[in-house]
Amino acid sequence: MARRFVISAAALVCVFAVALFALPAFAGPTINVDDEWEALHPVFQSDPVGAIKSTRELIAAGKMDRAIKHLETYVAAHPFEPAPRRFLGDLYFRTGQLDRAKFQYQLLLRQNPGDKETHNRLGTVLAVENHVDDAIAQFNAALPGTESVDDLVSLHQRKGDLPAYERDVERMSHLYPTDPGIQGEVGQVYNAIHQPYAASVHFRRALDEDPTNLTALNGLGLALMTMYDFAGAVKQFKACLKIDPTAFQCENNMAASYLESKQLGEAEIALDRAYQLAPERAETFVNRGYLADMQGDWKTAAAFYAQAIQMYPYLRESYIDLALAYEDHKMYALAQAALIKGLAAVPDDGRLHFLLGKAYEAQGDHTEAVAQFKLAAAGTDPDASRIARTMYALDTSVPTPEKSK
Repeated sequence: MARRFVISAAALVCVFAVALFALPAFAGPTINVDDEWEALHPVFQSDPVGAIKSTRELIAAGKMDRAIKHLETYVAAHPFEPAPRRFLGDLYFRTGQLDRAKFQYQLLLRQNPGDKETHNRLGTVLAVENHVDDAIAQFNAALPGTESVDDLVSLHQRKGDLPAYERDVERMSHLYPTDPGIQGEVGQVYNAIHQPYAASVHFRRALDEDPTNLTALNGLGLALMTMYDFAGAVKQFKACLKIDPTAFQCENNMAASYLESKQLGEAEIALDRAYQLAPERAETFVNRGYLADMQGDWKTAAAFYAQAIQMYPYLRESYIDLALAYEDHKMYALAQAALIKGLAAVPDDGRLHFLLGKAYEAQGDHTEAVAQFKLAAAGTDPDASRIARTMYALDTSVPTPEKSK
């Protein structure tokens, strides 16, 4: 199972559009400064853009706790400004403070029940808490206009009614063939179920009606990337950034395109820009680790993956790539520890179960290995399930989950 870079297509994609071009370049897996920050920033920002900008500067300086306190102070003084409160909820969520995040989002929705971005965020918290139906309701309330579809597909898959959801989406596509929001949503569904050509058709329909639709530009780029048209993907992401230079998802996905096409210098530049836009986003750390892996520096890669876990504990690729880095160097106990931690944060993930089985197998624990392979085979991740089932077929002494029933 190969390492994975991280694309941006799911919830918490659009935080608050504030570019931090004054931030230093991303130079390593951790960024620490002394108290010079306070000396250089003695005046507390009194506007929402400035408050979020200074909070992100603290995050970039390695001071997450102080950043949260900084923003808490601002939000308490400006209780009716939605963007800072929403960003405070995001930071609570990213640091595992789910109840506090949920409280901020619910308060925002009491102030404005039609706030789609906040419905999106609340859905993410509820999904992590495994409140599937409530999370689905929140993600549906966020559409169209936000990128909640990946999460909806995952939740319907977990619930077991994904085919019915796909039929509903298809019906909506036929009813509203010229609605760019709906066509973009349908395209996202096809991307999420690994049908990039069908996705591209719907994204192009959306762009025919609205060439500035960022969801469609980003989604079309992802579809082209899946079809190995990396130059075409980069073109779409650049078009997205021309419309909105602060669109983190398009910058990060352009970096992923460069990584996949082995244009490492261009990837590094794009990752630096993505980091400057949103230093709180763990995807950038994972992709920097992926880049370091490609450059043969596995220790730096592992440090980036560990930093990503610290920044956002719910991103499965962080655990997968860290475990693979350890397994490559026969550090199986460390790989096992990373994967167990990953399954605590992202339960029932087939890829994590499969890799944990491999770690147990390498350490001679056949019983635990088989248990993990069975969980992978029965899971919803198609690649992990297929590989695990192939292993069962190769070893007839190990019954498949179907035969063991």
